Amino acid sequence: NLQNIPIRTEEGNRIRQAFVAEKGWQIISADYSQIELRVLAHLSRDEGLLRSFREGEDIHARTASEVFHVAMEGVTAQMRREAKVINFGILYGMSPYGLSQQLGVEPKVAQAYIDEYFKRYAGVQAYIEKGLREAREKGFVTTLLNRRRYLPEIHSPSAPVRQASERMAINTPLQGTAADIIKVAMIRIQNRLEASGLSTKMIMQVHDELVFEAPEEELQRVIPLIQKEMETVMDLSVPLQVSIHAGKNWGEVH
Repeated sequence: NLQNIPIRTEEGNRIRQAFVAEKGWQIISADYSQIELRVLAHLSRDEGLLRSFREGEDIHARTASEVFHVAMEGVTAQMRREAKVINFGILYGMSPYGLSQQLGVEPKVAQAYIDEYFKRYAGVQAYIEKGLREAREKGFVTTLLNRRRYLPEIHSPSAPVRQASERMAINTPLQGTAADIIKVAMIRIQNRLEASGLSTKMIMQVHDELVFEAPEEELQRVIPLIQKEMETVMDLSVPLQVSIHAGKNWGEVH
């Protein structure tokens, strides 16, 4: 299961070093940067998120600045880590209790963070409320390319079951659209590789990352090709950004 090969630890990186390119070739890793938050900015039209991504700001540092009431230059690494949890917690419809468990704070403190987030990003709150309302009316939600996810338990009398469906209603348009984007990019890149007569091979997709194996003599040509196709695959209100690196093994490119 290549989607679950660990990466965040030294041991995980050593495992990834076992995935080695053949002689004369290199591994290329192309990874979308914060793609779900960029999709959220596009779908919600929240002015703060749009401005941050258009200006190339560190979105987690910006959220930390807003939620903790400090200037951007005053944001500590710990504040940024907590803001990252808050950003993704909002994406996944996390409850105050769930957020409190993630951050190791009291639920009332987590609730205050969520309240402050929505005060600063009112467009996100409006988008979530509208999405939940439409999910209850229609019984399904869609991605940007109109793939549907049906939510038959959105009106369940069981609170845990209903709340799970509500989280899906919030997250599916974001995570599903990110999946749409990377799949279209995969098709376009494969078509370009074949049309160009290149030997580079797309070997796997891991969440928001595409991994290739390329002859060393093709690197200068194929890296810009991959990056351009991934960043121009869909016209969003904010730029798509891709981090791309090459190396002898999969651990080396991270």
